[in-house]
Amino acid sequence: MSPALPASERLPLLDTVRGFALLGILIMNMPGFSTSFFIEADGSHFWKGELDRAAEQLRDALFSGKFNSMFSLLFGLGFTLQFQRMQALQPDGATALYLRRLIVLLAFGLLHVMVFWNGDVLHIYAVLGLVLVLVLRHASNRTLWILVVACLCWPALSGLLRLQLMTPEVVAMLTAKAKAWEASNNLAYGQGSFLDALREHAREFIDGYSNLWGLWGTFGFYVQMTTTMLLGVLAGRGRWPQRVAELLPQVRRLQWAALGLGLLCAATFTVIFELNRTPGPSPIKVLGSLAYTSSRVCLMVFYVLTLVRLMQLPAWQQRLAPVALAGRMPLTNYLMQTLICTTLFYGWGFGLWNRVGPAACLLLALVIFFAVQVPWSRWWLSRHAQGPLEALWARLTYGRHGRPAAAVPAAGG
Repeated sequence: MSPALPASERLPLLDTVRGFALLGILIMNMPGFSTSFFIEADGSHFWKGELDRAAEQLRDALFSGKFNSMFSLLFGLGFTLQFQRMQALQPDGATALYLRRLIVLLAFGLLHVMVFWNGDVLHIYAVLGLVLVLVLRHASNRTLWILVVACLCWPALSGLLRLQLMTPEVVAMLTAKAKAWEASNNLAYGQGSFLDALREHAREFIDGYSNLWGLWGTFGFYVQMTTTMLLGVLAGRGRWPQRVAELLPQVRRLQWAALGLGLLCAATFTVIFELNRTPGPSPIKVLGSLAYTSSRVCLMVFYVLTLVRLMQLPAWQQRLAPVALAGRMPLTNYLMQTLICTTLFYGWGFGLWNRVGPAACLLLALVIFFAVQVPWSRWWLSRHAQGPLEALWARLTYGRHGRPAAAVPAAGG
């Protein structure tokens, strides 16, 4: 998510990728909007119908983790481009300005996660952005590649540690705790008022950061986001978006290699976790975790490179233009998804909690994005230079004009 630029200075490719990332994130977030994150903690199937089971597996194989990874890639890429632009405009104040930008994003994220929905990723991007600015900004490319490899290896190490530390008693305790959270979620989100939901969101957020087992899972998610964020930084440093025409031969080869490996890994973790639903760690689940992590990165790369190639064709540029408009308002549209979906599913809204299965949720996500968010983005941007929350973010970062003090040509997004 990046500050608005004049249309002449934007890279349409990055806006298009952001638009598809928004669609994919909505699809993968629908279970968290419509049911508790803790369902099926005991290994049972909440949705019994064959169509719903197939939709659930398709969603997990092709969408889960791929599109928040895409957004973290774009965040890392955007960090590099934005920071370079800020340094050109204000050499002595770029670091302070970008830190201010991240603090504003962190505030948005904390408000989102503690008041509206506990699946927020904005605060995670902000925290990782602070690490980029304060720790890794001057790291060599070699160091960043080593960190990427270490992040990819983390699921194996984490899985082996779980085999040693998670006794049957611990597994039973964590399963019981998850079932208690599911019951509490059902009351607060499915039947409660807005204030009931707010209190439950705050409780979940605090719990995720305040106990050892919750922190372990949260840290694992940070590692997954770090993997693709660092890839984005490397892409920005190498000016890959600006060199697409030059890199097309490599893009084609990598695109199909990523698809083949991504589908293989997706099929592997889908089968492993379907056949091993009993709670608790096992050696085969370690393999499943590695396959899941690999599929996240590979399929995300395939989706991005497919869009890269399509955007080289004028006919496809025109077809994808509406999606790019949604991608020009990523913060607004991301938070709008929460507003729409919590209104639909929560008890203080239309009360569809636990009533809409994976198949219907998949269709609903497509309707929300293409029938609501894309037309809304087109309408808004025909009247304004940037989305409403993007404008607020820019104003809180840069001051009342919402723009840096000077302007230079930049290839950002």
